Amino acid sequence: MRNPRSKHPEPLPMLAPLPGWITATPPEALEEAAFKSGAALAHLTLATAADPVPQALWRDRLALLAAEVCAGISGRREGAGALRDALHLTKPGDDPGPAGNLLRQWSRAVARPISVSHLGCALEGVVPERIALSLDATGPTPVDRAVQVIEAVLADNPRGEAAALVLADAVLSLALGRDHLLPLLGPVMTARDLRLRGDDLRLACHRSAARGVGQALSMAGDMARAAARLRAAVPNLRAKGAARAVELFLSQDVFPPVALARAMPEILSERAARRLCERLVDLGVLRELTGRDTFRLYGV
Repeated sequence: MRNPRSKHPEPLPMLAPLPGWITATPPEALEEAAFKSGAALAHLTLATAADPVPQALWRDRLALLAAEVCAGISGRREGAGALRDALHLTKPGDDPGPAGNLLRQWSRAVARPISVSHLGCALEGVVPERIALSLDATGPTPVDRAVQVIEAVLADNPRGEAAALVLADAVLSLALGRDHLLPLLGPVMTARDLRLRGDDLRLACHRSAARGVGQALSMAGDMARAAARLRAAVPNLRAKGAARAVELFLSQDVFPPVALARAMPEILSERAARRLCERLVDLGVLRELTGRDTFRLYGV
């Protein structure tokens, strides 16, 4: 691979953008909304099937957006930075608090293949029977299945918006042929949307699906290009295990140096992990996301 700062870098991967006619104007009729959401979901499946998209990182970054939306729905004011701090700066085994738990819930949900047992671990307090019924939802379109799940979960627990959105995105992902949950509705639906029922909720979900696809597709393109730049920097790194560390950065939203060292204890000390992070920032292929001098978090 060439140096990421060379005059003739390798072409970066590009993904076909969502056609403008899909999101140009919010559809007013349910039939039009269903057509546009279906077109958007089909486009997403085709556009992101190629290897350049770091799927785990993409899912985890979308999980952060979904957790931020769910925090707002529940009346909390934590943004992305506060959510990251709450989860990633808490010692293993300690309670990250309400905000950190929201992010942990979404991050756990996207980390492993969709199953009743896995989602049961991610969604504390949701019984396996409800999860199983959600994953078995039926309907004429993937979005209709997600609507059925939202209505059923909120009928059981009107304050269970986060669980409703996690399960809705799970059944939507399964309907699209994905084995991992991809947050599409969670990052864009509003508290007002979730108060709707029947055809009004269907319309809101079809609109949200198209909007969520547009956001997810844009992010996927950014992630694919960032991954290419990060991997191209490996030959410039002297640290042992640099290639493995790079793949870890492509597996989740952020890493504090201590977590990077913990993941590679036989290779990296915390000090060496910190130096590696700083070197990648200097190369312009990694970001420090807090702006702080201490308790830093690094991500693509």
